[in-house]
Amino acid sequence: MTWYPRFETAAEAAAHRISPVHLRQLADRLEASSPDEVAVQAVPLPGFTEAATPLLAARQSDGVPPEQAAAYLRGLAAGRQQGAASVQVESVWSGPKTHPVPVRSTAQVLVGLVGAAKHELLLMTYSAREHPPLTAALQAALDRGVAVTAVVETLQGAAGALAGKEPAAAFAGLIGLQIWHWPIDKRTEEYARMHAKTAVADRAVLFVSSANLTQSGADRNMEAGLLVRGGTAPQRAAEHIAELCSRGVLARLAS
Repeated sequence: MTWYPRFETAAEAAAHRISPVHLRQLADRLEASSPDEVAVQAVPLPGFTEAATPLLAARQSDGVPPEQAAAYLRGLAAGRQQGAASVQVESVWSGPKTHPVPVRSTAQVLVGLVGAAKHELLLMTYSAREHPPLTAALQAALDRGVAVTAVVETLQGAAGALAGKEPAAAFAGLIGLQIWHWPIDKRTEEYARMHAKTAVADRAVLFVSSANLTQSGADRNMEAGLLVRGGTAPQRAAEHIAELCSRGVLARLAS
């Protein structure tokens, strides 16, 4: 049996970025012998072309017949869909602990989520301050090639509710990490704030919390959140953030 290592690696990476339905649509184009430049446009959604292009290039490089590539993608889509049907939800807390009720801590979950990311990591936070364990985990993720994006509030956007350094300064020195924000001129309401606190790893794990990416949020404050593995929520959260970026609602923050 022939092994196609580059194609299989690229297919796994693509499966983390596009849904099983869209994987099947790409498989249909391959089976129909569509040219690569047509196949990458099979789904007119942000991120699809970027995910499909290296996959098709790897297929060409490994010499995978279109029918075999299509069958592999359909099998991968079925596996991803079956896995998504199983959802695990854990409660996560910062602050005081109670021995009779074991719960995972915010700091532990955040660092673990970053440490487990293989391809893509999305972070959203209102406030941010450098937290050495998280900073080290982010640097390690960048070093192993994870695409890391952070969406933060700005002092201007907070309109006096935040003080000190810009939240983006918490990520200074993390070369390759992309920082985005919600520009003032894109907010339809005068007092709207970028108040989301969430993290998504590989579109498969979603952490939603009241905690900011600060040491206070991770350790000292009483904060509550949920860690979701599987299901459609992680994928949808990542797609929503990508769509906000694509539509210009969120913008890159100049370094």
